[in-house]
Amino acid sequence: MKILRLQEEKEEDHQQGMNDSIEVGIDEVGKGCIFGPVFSSAVVLTLKNNYLLKKLGVNDSKKLSAKKRNLLLPKILELSQDWGMGQSSVREIEKYGIRYATELSMIRAIYKLKLKPSKIYIDGCLPLSMWKGKQQNIIKGDSKLTSIAAASILAKVKRDELMFRLDEKYKGYLLYKNKGYGTSDHFTSINQLGITNMHRKLFIKKI
Repeated sequence: MKILRLQEEKEEDHQQGMNDSIEVGIDEVGKGCIFGPVFSSAVVLTLKNNYLLKKLGVNDSKKLSAKKRNLLLPKILELSQDWGMGQSSVREIEKYGIRYATELSMIRAIYKLKLKPSKIYIDGCLPLSMWKGKQQNIIKGDSKLTSIAAASILAKVKRDELMFRLDEKYKGYLLYKNKGYGTSDHFTSINQLGITNMHRKLFIKKI
């Protein structure tokens, strides 16, 4: 029994060592849109690959061109220890509100990871109330931590891909261009074509 207990302690120490050597960043995309789901991503990076991705130019997705994001995505997937994607539907956003729905998408992204992280880093100032483990909020974290920046790129590219596909179904709303955000062209399209089942009606009423 003593040998078994020592072995378990050794495995726990090894797992803790692994946790201490990685960084788990969380970010969302599409929170402020008037069309489509909100996406979240969790990216797990070792210290070494964190440095490599930073050298490659990984940064806040909003500061990068679409071409640069698409070039970086394969490197992020290759160099990540693990990654997960989650989303919340328009129906959930309308039912629960955008903050709760965003948290749901983040939790779903975390649950896609192979191992439960010992600590997560979240972009922004709002804590993830559904997560009972250690966490740290970092304002403008996508410009400060490579793991959060990588998560922002992953979520952005994947959500944009969905918008391109939906543009074929919802023609006339210029989703390929506005990505679901409330641009003047998007509202012009709504005035001409009406609201679809993918529009966030509560958002539109407030504007």
